[in-house]
Amino acid sequence: MLSDAKIRAAKPRDKAYKLTDARRLFLLVSPSGSKLWRWNYSYGGKQKTLAFGPYPQVSLATARVKRDEASVQLSEGHDPAILKKLKIAQNLEAARWTFERVAREWHENFKSQWAIVHAADIIRSFERDVFPEIGKLPIAQLTPPLILAVLRRIETRGAIETAKRIRQRISAVFVYGIAEGIVQSDPAEKLGAVLKPLRKGRQPAITDLVLLRKMIIAAEEDYARPITRLALRLLALTAVRPSELRGAEWSEFEDLNGSEPLWRIPAARMKGGLDRKEELDGDHLVPITPQALAVLRALWPLSGGGRLLFPNNRHPRRPMSENAIGYLLNRAGYHGRHVPHGFRAAFSTIMNEWAERNGKGHDRKIIDLMLAHVPMGKVEGAYNRAAYMQRRRELALIWAEKLSKGLPDPVVLLERSSKPVGEHSRRRLPAPVDADFQFPVHQYAA
Repeated sequence: MLSDAKIRAAKPRDKAYKLTDARRLFLLVSPSGSKLWRWNYSYGGKQKTLAFGPYPQVSLATARVKRDEASVQLSEGHDPAILKKLKIAQNLEAARWTFERVAREWHENFKSQWAIVHAADIIRSFERDVFPEIGKLPIAQLTPPLILAVLRRIETRGAIETAKRIRQRISAVFVYGIAEGIVQSDPAEKLGAVLKPLRKGRQPAITDLVLLRKMIIAAEEDYARPITRLALRLLALTAVRPSELRGAEWSEFEDLNGSEPLWRIPAARMKGGLDRKEELDGDHLVPITPQALAVLRALWPLSGGGRLLFPNNRHPRRPMSENAIGYLLNRAGYHGRHVPHGFRAAFSTIMNEWAERNGKGHDRKIIDLMLAHVPMGKVEGAYNRAAYMQRRRELALIWAEKLSKGLPDPVVLLERSSKPVGEHSRRRLPAPVDADFQFPVHQYAA
């Protein structure tokens, strides 16, 4: 039996010689002084030798463990040398399957199921936040701490929602890798529980008019489909809730060809409890300014043939994604600074300050009414939602003129895009309507 003392004392000779251990394990001492572990065994009637590595990198105890493992493989009918070669080949192949390679393959496999904008956003988020950190590492060697470190770096810049979204995307890559036999588990699966929670409370909003215009211009220069950019403009002009905008139907608009166009949002679609949704005369009335009407004219060639103003890119009978406008603002560089709901805060702040400066404090309650806020002490059913309509039109026009100063005509948003309307469509964007276009009246009413 060998010992470490015997091995260390072994000196090189003119010819190589063996120092034997138990069960056919031996150390081959070469004339150069190197000491190499070898194990003799018989397989298929042939004598064979398996190398375990050099001493002292491979210790005596480790060599004995390797011998015992090989003996087990031999007893199960396997050739340990062949299994060793296969393992080396598997390790080399695993090293070639980096996270970036698998992620790009996953993206290519699924991108036909996503909207073009969404697919581009996914790969860009990986290229920005993930590939530089772990992209070149073998995916099978990634651990929860390595992935968590990537997500923590995203959190440190205040992008809490982005960190959560990227964790989901990383996890989806691992699920794909599991299905393809590339990895065995998903180390990102449980990390959502330890990420920072989203901050609740007042949502971020830009309330400076100059900065607000600058943001709208930046967002409208994005590559998003024109319907999304037009939705952003109409949301800013009307200050309705994003959910009310997403579900907007052409049949809700009245007198678009007349002198007092109006958007009548049904009570059933408004925020509130069952009492509000079932309230008679509880519809929210939104005056349509010339600036908002220009958006509707630009929008008509894109969605006028359907029920919804802003249909989903892949499912035209469903509303656009609730995240579409938010992603648009994020890509324009306003993540954490302004959200779609923030246009309501901007309208309220800017218009109330205007009213105060101009001695029109009585307009405050009308501004609240335009936001569908119920004054304190009022009962829902007893509140006249159609009150002060003429003044509401005047205030809406003041807001629209302030907001639209320096913004391009909405039809420009069509001209900026040469992409097909739908992800699977090859037709180009339709031409804008001409100057004497007339909207059909309640064409889509149920």
